Amino acid sequence: MPTKYLSMDIQTFKDLPLIGILRGITSDMIDPIVETSVAAGLKTIEITMNTDGAADLIKKMITSADGRLTVGAGTVLTMDDLRSALDAGATFIILPVLVAEVVEYCAENSIPVFPGAFTPQEIYDSWQAGATMVKVFPSNFFGPNYFMEIKGPFNDIDLLACGGVNPGTIGDFFLNGASAAAFGGSVFKREWLVNKDYANIGTAIETLIAGYKRYAVSP
Repeated sequence: MPTKYLSMDIQTFKDLPLIGILRGITSDMIDPIVETSVAAGLKTIEITMNTDGAADLIKKMITSADGRLTVGAGTVLTMDDLRSALDAGATFIILPVLVAEVVEYCAENSIPVFPGAFTPQEIYDSWQAGATMVKVFPSNFFGPNYFMEIKGPFNDIDLLACGGVNPGTIGDFFLNGASAAAFGGSVFKREWLVNKDYANIGTAIETLIAGYKRYAVSP
């Protein structure tokens, strides 16, 4: 792989540390998702690599967004996934678990990377491997209070909440120590996408952003 890829500006991301997750979408959904997300104020989106044609979808979203969104890849589980995502133009990488060679490559090449972890040991191992932030997944099982407990011994580890992030919980996740949050099916609902109900998607994004801005502790 080339030694230099585009990478997300992590400081800019921290100004609005929210990531929309797109899984199982189709090419015809890209343009309306982009316009809806931008209009609602979202800045960052990932397309999962287990979506059919993910690399082409990433390329199309980057073109459609034309600099208005930061686009990355999720569910990156192998070096082949990583290569495909970076070649498509993804500027950050998200994993559901720790895949050491993927995280280490990203860390060595200044590509923001967010491996998934759940237990304290997994969280620590992911951070030691070079994570930009550790994605606590699935966050909904223990909820926001778990973040407060984890930040006790690991106050220097940046955590991203993924799972159970909604308008009723988003503030608590940040107040209890999350540095970022990701959301997918609760906002980009399958029925809304299929029915082209982008108005509801836009409203859901706006509500989440408002929840973050109302309750989050500034970094």
